Amino acid sequence: MMRAFSIADGRLSECELEHHNAAETLREVGWIDLQEPSSEERWLIESLYPESLPEAHEVEEIESSSRYFIEGQDIHVHSLFLYQSEGRHHTSTVAFTLKPDRLLSIRDVELADFRLMRLRVRRGWVEAATPLQVLTTLFDQKVDNLADQLEDLHRNLESVSSLVLENRVSGEMEESLDKLARLEDSNGKMRLVLMDTQRSISFLLRHIRQNPEEQESCREILRDLDTLMSHATFMFEKINFLMDAALGFINIQQNQIIKTFSIAAVVFLPPTLVASIYGMNFEQMPELKWMLGYPWALGLMVLSGIAPYWYFKRKGWL
Repeated sequence: MMRAFSIADGRLSECELEHHNAAETLREVGWIDLQEPSSEERWLIESLYPESLPEAHEVEEIESSSRYFIEGQDIHVHSLFLYQSEGRHHTSTVAFTLKPDRLLSIRDVELADFRLMRLRVRRGWVEAATPLQVLTTLFDQKVDNLADQLEDLHRNLESVSSLVLENRVSGEMEESLDKLARLEDSNGKMRLVLMDTQRSISFLLRHIRQNPEEQESCREILRDLDTLMSHATFMFEKINFLMDAALGFINIQQNQIIKTFSIAAVVFLPPTLVASIYGMNFEQMPELKWMLGYPWALGLMVLSGIAPYWYFKRKGWL
């Protein structure tokens, strides 16, 4: 899918791409956004702007030299974005190519940041006079969305925290561990996106020295990113603490169960010994023909069971 946006009178607006004059329209727009482009759409862009679109394997490279580089007058920035699918967070790389008079972006999935950007464009809320301003606006919106998602994550973490520290039921602890594992996964991906965005903005900042206004916007975004990174680090530490606490409570519960079985085994051991002694079939046994032998054996078994129980109780082991 291909979308085009024009810049006029300091605002961004979406353009209709008609098949018969698509190439002519694409020469005039300020931002071209490609989402899972077809081979025909990709061929059209490459014919208009040669060597502007990266290959699929190049987008996923992790080294800095492959994610942030300059080619002629073009600035290439490959940046991670966060999205949700089936209740879990995932990351996807968007490849930006910033030309002097045009911005190109290519991605594999629909992203909430781009969907929100289109909604704001339709309502006339996006102010931009240059493709660079479009790019910084996208990054600014991306950071705002990350802040909102970190706030949601923090609220979920607080509810799990009360569950772990106040309700220590075994079944609930296992459920809490599952929730904490999901939160840790989401927080880890958010931290990854935040760090990658820091690298993207820092690279961009070094190559737009001729645009002081956009430089200041980038510095402000970096300050916001520093704050969000601190918050994400705090949540990472709290999630690890809660996971350790939950595992500790589960171990304590399991130790209590083992302790109960151990004490029961010790309590029933003496009566078992008495029963074993009087269960031997020797012909010469003093109590064998004794009229009170049976009550004597029963009483001895009860007394030998009560004695260790009383001792454990006195020691405070029960």
